[in-house]
Amino acid sequence: MRAIDGPVPDRHSALLAAPVTATVPGEVHTDLLSAGVIPDPFDGDNESKLAWIGRSSWSYRTVFDWESDGHAMQELVAEGLDTAARVTLNGTELGRTWNQHRAYRFDVTSLLVAERNELVVEFASPVATANRLSEESGLWPHTNHHPYNAIRKMASNFGWDWGPDVATVGIWRPIRIESWSGVRIDSVRPLAGLDRDRGVLDSRIALAWQDGFTDDATVTVEVGGTTTEMTVPAGTPGAGVTSTIDAVDRWWPRGYGDQPLYDVQVSLQAGGQTDTWQGRVGFRTVTMNVAPDEHGGPFILSVNDRQIYVRGANWIPDDAFVTRLNRETYERSIRDAIDGGMNLLRVWGGGIYESDDFYDVCDELGVLVWQDFLFACAAYSEEEPLRSEVEAEARQAVTRLSQHASLALWNGNNENIWGYVEWGWRAPLGGRTWGEGYYFDLLPGIVAELDPRTPYSQGSPFSYDRYIHPNDERNGTMHIWDVWNQVDYSTYRSYKPRFVSEFGFQGPPAWSTLTSVVHDEPLDPYGEQMLVHQKAFEGNLKLERGLGEHLPKWKDIQDWHWTTQLNQARAVAYGIEHFRSLFPLNTGAIVWQLNDNWPVVSWAAVDGHGVRKPLWYALRRVYADRLLTVQPREDGPVVAAHNDTDVTWSTEVTVSRRSTGTGGEVLAGETFALEVPARSAVLNSLPASVATAGDPSAEYVEVRAADGSTAYWYFVEDTALQLAADAYTAEVVPTANGYDVVVTATALAKDLALFPDRLEPSARVDSCLITLNAGEKHTFHVTCCASAPAGPIGKPVLRSANELLT
Repeated sequence: MRAIDGPVPDRHSALLAAPVTATVPGEVHTDLLSAGVIPDPFDGDNESKLAWIGRSSWSYRTVFDWESDGHAMQELVAEGLDTAARVTLNGTELGRTWNQHRAYRFDVTSLLVAERNELVVEFASPVATANRLSEESGLWPHTNHHPYNAIRKMASNFGWDWGPDVATVGIWRPIRIESWSGVRIDSVRPLAGLDRDRGVLDSRIALAWQDGFTDDATVTVEVGGTTTEMTVPAGTPGAGVTSTIDAVDRWWPRGYGDQPLYDVQVSLQAGGQTDTWQGRVGFRTVTMNVAPDEHGGPFILSVNDRQIYVRGANWIPDDAFVTRLNRETYERSIRDAIDGGMNLLRVWGGGIYESDDFYDVCDELGVLVWQDFLFACAAYSEEEPLRSEVEAEARQAVTRLSQHASLALWNGNNENIWGYVEWGWRAPLGGRTWGEGYYFDLLPGIVAELDPRTPYSQGSPFSYDRYIHPNDERNGTMHIWDVWNQVDYSTYRSYKPRFVSEFGFQGPPAWSTLTSVVHDEPLDPYGEQMLVHQKAFEGNLKLERGLGEHLPKWKDIQDWHWTTQLNQARAVAYGIEHFRSLFPLNTGAIVWQLNDNWPVVSWAAVDGHGVRKPLWYALRRVYADRLLTVQPREDGPVVAAHNDTDVTWSTEVTVSRRSTGTGGEVLAGETFALEVPARSAVLNSLPASVATAGDPSAEYVEVRAADGSTAYWYFVEDTALQLAADAYTAEVVPTANGYDVVVTATALAKDLALFPDRLEPSARVDSCLITLNAGEKHTFHVTCCASAPAGPIGKPVLRSANELLT
């Protein structure tokens, strides 16, 4: 691999005079990093210093020997080229590619030689290519500073409001020579469904035939102990084989049942030639209900005719350099979702169609997948050459992913319909196309043809009626972004959304993650490198403004870090508790976002080094199967209980009004029986004796169920609340795989949090944001190290809301 054109800095030109060894699959950035040519792109302000990589053209070259195995056809299969490439074999151009999101296949039968063969893939600069295509076709409105909508490449690769601008180049998925004769399996779509208790597998098999081959083919499908065979006449482009499995075990999302998966093998025989395809399916049905009702129009996903309350998160590419991802990294991040109580991940439209590993893990662990087509926050031309590329990539994506039991929804785009309506696009477009034909015609047609078992949504947000604003809370899905951008998070309670598919609030990553890449001296929220790792417009100013009356402004950088992490967690939890209290009007929420793709201040619950932020622990609480929360209503506070399980929730609930001070005196209390049927919610008025405070600044309400569920209600914001400075003591106890920190409260200790990564970056803790009444204890379990920290443990490792206010 070597640079062939572009602004290579003098300090790198000597190192790049000779070729650099490339790893395939891989990317130029990762190869240059491995070779020691460049520093870590994520560190400090290296992102801008390395911008020349995306502005340069690159060439990949390899020499290989080839020996015929007797087959008549040889094809070069490139599963992923990023992005604008010219492919040559032995000096002959095979073709040019323009799309990161699809595979290409080239006939090389007449070009391969028995000995030395040279394959060269030349990549044009992605930045220059996007600029050129945009200038040639006319500017289409987009967010951010590169015209990513002019080229079929991962949009966020050009930078986003949480991600770095590291426009990559490379052979990012496998490339190989395939040899075959007669006929081969081109693709298989094993569409698994249900007919009462029977499983029905509709295997749709596309075949590629060698010119002049006249033998018929036999196709055999094996699944669940059933074998089905059919004869396919020579030259027939495809075959449909239906298999029926009696008494099939149904696939369910987590929390609703098990996830049985069935192996599928498709075999092809013709004229002595054979070919096979293998995969896995789960038998289930998925439906989407958006039919108008008395409140407007719902958004309801059902699996096997059972409504699912969605507790989800948006998913972005898990690393800015996606070739570093593998089965292990995907499973680790998906388990973050599961451990956080989630049952759905939305693969957002500015990223990629993920690797098979991602969907395999979701199949196995019961996580539903909402899959966006790859259009985000921009207008897109519907003319050539873009239209053909869009159709080709969509067909390949639907074909590849259609086998997965976890696939619950195809979604046309992210925010583009909303953008056309409200973001001032119509004047610069001047009547030109903007993507509407994709979302309302092309893409739903492809889904109906290739994956009719999976629902299709035109966009997110969308009201499922062209005459209703696409982000109307009364209909379909909505995004709530005035919170964070413009207004206080208490505004969440002004909405009664049917379904929220995006909302969120920012906070910094773990201290160890942040300081591994930000080296400002002194460290400051508005420091030069800090702002490199804050991509949102006025992001750290919004963090400051977002404290509102909830928390005081920080005294130092230590308090800035803890205060803004705490405020992020509280803001998102505030929204979700409100949404769940509206059930069944509200049918779910998908928080922005689960993960980060580098170390950054962002909306993520888990940071770029895999550390679970306080937000993650808040999500685990509010996304629990059973939730207690106190919510305001016109007639006073209510205890809202949402039971998202198959078993009736029967318990006794004690509500008490207590003093915040030393001793935590109980000032009033009552007990009532709570009975919540399966998959439902109830509201109970907070008793007047508890709901009315004698001194609002020194009292609070605790709601505690006999099964351990708790909720708290405060009469004033923390900035007006009397909290003791010395509300707890802590003891460190060594364990076999780390240490415990046992905290004992002497007064109300609010939102206790332990940050062991400050002592050892690899350390992890099991709990966070723990509120204790006077006399209560909590044990934080830390896993990491050979020995426990010596001496007492306190600020900045052990924090609470108390010391921010005293």
